[in-house]
Amino acid sequence: MQNSSALARRGRAVRSVALLAALGLGLSACSGGEESAEGGSSAPEGSASATGSPSEGSSSQGSGQEPGSSQGTGSSSGANESGGEGSPSSGGGAAATAGPSKPEKPANETFLREVDVVKGDIRPKSVVANDHGKVIANNMMYQHTMTVYDATSHELLHTISDSVDAEEMGVEGSSGTVEGAPVEAAFTEDGATAYVTNYQMYGDGFTPHGGDLCEKGEVTDHGYIYEVDVEKGAVKRAFEAGAVPKYAALSPDEKTLLVSNWCDFDLSVIDTESGQETGRIPLGRWARGIDYAPDGTAFATAMGTPNVYRIDPEAGTSEVFATPGDRIRHVSVSPDGKYLYVVASGAYKQFETSRISKLDAKTGKVLGQVHTGNEPRSMDVSGDGTALYVVNYYSDTMSKIDAETMEVVQEEPTGHHPIGITYDDSTHKVWVASYVGSIQVFDDTADSAQGASAGK
Repeated sequence: MQNSSALARRGRAVRSVALLAALGLGLSACSGGEESAEGGSSAPEGSASATGSPSEGSSSQGSGQEPGSSQGTGSSSGANESGGEGSPSSGGGAAATAGPSKPEKPANETFLREVDVVKGDIRPKSVVANDHGKVIANNMMYQHTMTVYDATSHELLHTISDSVDAEEMGVEGSSGTVEGAPVEAAFTEDGATAYVTNYQMYGDGFTPHGGDLCEKGEVTDHGYIYEVDVEKGAVKRAFEAGAVPKYAALSPDEKTLLVSNWCDFDLSVIDTESGQETGRIPLGRWARGIDYAPDGTAFATAMGTPNVYRIDPEAGTSEVFATPGDRIRHVSVSPDGKYLYVVASGAYKQFETSRISKLDAKTGKVLGQVHTGNEPRSMDVSGDGTALYVVNYYSDTMSKIDAETMEVVQEEPTGHHPIGITYDDSTHKVWVASYVGSIQVFDDTADSAQGASAGK
């Protein structure tokens, strides 16, 4: 959903966009997780520390098989198995929908029904809808690609390489071809442009790489943000940010991009017209989630802290706004700007301490909390603001929450290690990315739980 709600939901990419650590972050930053999908030898993000691990999202290489699929090769519905070879389709797929639309019933009154499993040459860390007929998945250093899908047919439209010409893109201190590691994405309101964060860069001038257990000052390499033309499936520009960029959030006027720098413990402020970083805003250890409210106020999280921060981008300042739990991973603003929804992953693998909290966006008061599954991670909000969708990494499930009552109203099995989730406001579908190498698609318009089950 990218209307006024979209501005608030954009944190998921941008708004919706991120890529955690010794203090007990059990969120693997993307470099390794339990076992690095990159080379199999990097240290697990969940490696012990005094308070846990910051694993932001690396995948274990287990043989988890997603529900409704056969050996990880099919589509649960028998419909489109997008991107068999990971190559762009030649037909272009179904025409893009016009944009966000009002559902027939509020999202907290409908039920999820799995309609497809998308596969191919993917290892998605995140999946983000532009609410205008396209969905992007970011496949990290595991595939070095971004894949773009038709939101209606689920057909693969583009496979975009993260390899760019360093000189042409203005990547300082480097030459020749360099590669990225796409993590998260943030869309413009019209859905035409995506800003994609790269967890790290590979090539001339880039070493050493960052990691989940980094301390401030250890990592000297800067990451880059790709500006992607969604329709053409091409990288247009590259913007320099800080060490290990994770999430990104686009301001309501689309002039400013905020990027969380995991290993610099701060936010980059980037002017989208010039593509230049104009400043830094100090945050906390392992900066991660960001989202904008419709009035231009931003909120951010740092997984090495129990804090939600309120950001004044113009003043370049941050302040502790609330402390709703341990290892604060993700924050989303309601479409109307009245509430914050916050994911606290809790003490490392002490799953009973994890929670999803609803906060008053003006005062920071906790209005409700709910426990979903083991290690909740990414989250999104329905276009009408009535439902939340959360992936539970170690439970291999996705939870749907009534945003008014803060009660779990539905839980669905997912592929192994679900890590990314997005609500598409043009089709009212929920896409769930799992590290096992799949994306499940759920239609969220069924009238009853029975109807949802019957449709499987």
